[in-house]
Amino acid sequence: MRAALFQSVGKVIVDDVPDASLSEPTDAVVRVVRAAVCGSDLWSYRGIINRAEGARQGHEFIGVVEEVGAEVRTVRPGDLVVVPFKWSDNTCPACLDGVQTSCERGGTFGAAGTDGGQGEAVRVPWADGTLVTVPGDAGESLYPALLAATDVMGTGLHGAVLAGVTAGSTVAVIGDGAVGLCAVLGAGAVLGAERVILMSRHQDRAAVGRRFGATDVIAERGEEGIAAVRELTGGLGVRHVVEAVGTPESWSMAVGMARDGGSIGAVGVPHTAPTLPLFQPLVHNLSLSLGIAPVRRYLPDLLSRITAGTLDPGPVFDNVLPLEEVDRGYTAMAARESIKTMLTMP
Repeated sequence: MRAALFQSVGKVIVDDVPDASLSEPTDAVVRVVRAAVCGSDLWSYRGIINRAEGARQGHEFIGVVEEVGAEVRTVRPGDLVVVPFKWSDNTCPACLDGVQTSCERGGTFGAAGTDGGQGEAVRVPWADGTLVTVPGDAGESLYPALLAATDVMGTGLHGAVLAGVTAGSTVAVIGDGAVGLCAVLGAGAVLGAERVILMSRHQDRAAVGRRFGATDVIAERGEEGIAAVRELTGGLGVRHVVEAVGTPESWSMAVGMARDGGSIGAVGVPHTAPTLPLFQPLVHNLSLSLGIAPVRRYLPDLLSRITAGTLDPGPVFDNVLPLEEVDRGYTAMAARESIKTMLTMP
């Protein structure tokens, strides 16, 4: 089968690899119908973190079940399934607590020794705990929204949940990538926020943000951005902040625009290892919650909304390419010429 492989900084290729196959009786093999390039895939592509030559790429995909192990009970061949970016057994203490990304038997697609989502098929460990069957008869028109649900929609929503967003809230979202844009959508369409302020200085991304429910867009960064948010809120700042970038600058903005007693929900992966001085959060009574989103926890609700037509995160995909041209998707996203790339399979 064909799959995307990391070669070196700035280079991802597609080559032949061994066919995905069952290894354990709890496995399933899923034929991929759509995959995505994630912003976190770009860290190695840009050379910020190291990755082995020949490593499989991708952790966001949807597909059709081709084969199941002898112990799999909840999915069967022919099912269209959404696959969260980390697999989990959904039975261990962490999973039962709703933190499937901390599953004691879990793992991430594309890690060493696993199949990556940017390929024609994937072996899925712990299929019963991981895979979520799409209800009804979903057509290809829903594929972009379903694909977004594998990671960025659930991650953006998780940031808003961590920030304590509820009906009628005012929330600021830092980050206009796919996760930040989905945080806007999750805060408003799912959690009922009344006012959603998006920090964005890119017209194309701001347009998607407004489509997703952003009531205000602020282009300024740093202290100017903080001042703009405070001006919009009568000098108080916002009670809820979603941090969806993970850099020292974005954290500084999050702390600066939060009102006293406010909450920051952080889902931006801190690859640049920001340090967080705790004095300001302490004296302003801020609550800080952060973590890798347990997308599996949110999938049943998200899929019911998507298939009912009440939620559509699909517009985060503004670039569609065949798998064989995956490197073009990486290049476009790394240059910020694309928000997010969707890959189609042969």
